[in-house]
Amino acid sequence: MGKPDDIFAATQRYERWLRTQVQVVAPDLALKHKAMRKSAFGFLRATYYRWAATWPLICPHSTAEPQIMGVGDLHIENFGTWRDAEGRLVWGVNDFDEAHTLPYTNDLVRLAASVLVASRKGPLKLDGKSICTIILESYAQAIAARHAWPFVLEEHNDPLRDLALSMRRSPRKFWKKIADADRAEPPTEVKVLLSKHLPQGTTAVRFIRRTAGTGALGVPRYAAVGEFCGALVAREAKARLPASSEGETFLIDGAVRAPDPFLHVEHHWLVRRLAPHCERIELEDLALADQMHAVLAAMGRETANIHRANASARKAIIRDLARRKRHWLHDAASAMTDAVMADWKAWKKA
Repeated sequence: MGKPDDIFAATQRYERWLRTQVQVVAPDLALKHKAMRKSAFGFLRATYYRWAATWPLICPHSTAEPQIMGVGDLHIENFGTWRDAEGRLVWGVNDFDEAHTLPYTNDLVRLAASVLVASRKGPLKLDGKSICTIILESYAQAIAARHAWPFVLEEHNDPLRDLALSMRRSPRKFWKKIADADRAEPPTEVKVLLSKHLPQGTTAVRFIRRTAGTGALGVPRYAAVGEFCGALVAREAKARLPASSEGETFLIDGAVRAPDPFLHVEHHWLVRRLAPHCERIELEDLALADQMHAVLAAMGRETANIHRANASARKAIIRDLARRKRHWLHDAASAMTDAVMADWKAWKKA
């Protein structure tokens, strides 16, 4: 395999491809480039296409590892909360935009590398080897366990519930951000879709253009906001990239999860409810966690919950983990982190 493009050529190539898949939102793409300069962690989140190209070069043995349908763009901000059909708060992976077939180790290494990046140049202050040991041990235990359970934040999982219900994620802050968004005129198909999923009897409906996330900036995203029973409600529609649609559906349907009853895949759009405490948990929230080690262990277990959708590969993963050296995850995550940091520094200088 030859040397990949540099970060600039790789970005141009990816964005040319993206324009063949969706009607790109140019201002959001400019915001993405700004986020890539601002922080190493933002750069990591925004450049999964670069990771996918460099991963087989830096970790060439990965081609011989068990292949699964994986998350792909897994990182510590790719976890959030939603409410299930019983109204219970649930925590887990909440974005499968880049789901595709890959070595199972890709998700583990990218998750660990995201913590290393956030510890080198960010708010987290954690020891690299400890990070990787916690993630790997919790993943290995969960993938080998006879039974698996999703993370329901009721009578258990206190550290996750504390994160989910922190004052940083207050309803007033959430709805102010929604209210401040610019009005938009979505395509007719999207207006009909969003209106259909609002509660019957919703009034004062208006449509906005949503700017959220980092990796998906540039992909069309709209929301409908209205009033129902005296308070605000909202639904979002995000365009799906055809390249990852099949994998996204496979993991949403097959992973160990308490399903979100307001998450719907329709045509080329992913529709979901927007509500306080039904969103991703950000790096700044994680930095304030009292029990960060417990949160990292939960991330390892949740990764296994996702990988268990690949039932036929589970025994092969268990065998592969058993033969590995003790610090393999730290070694691989460190190497990938070095590559991310080098690309980020080049992007910043330009």
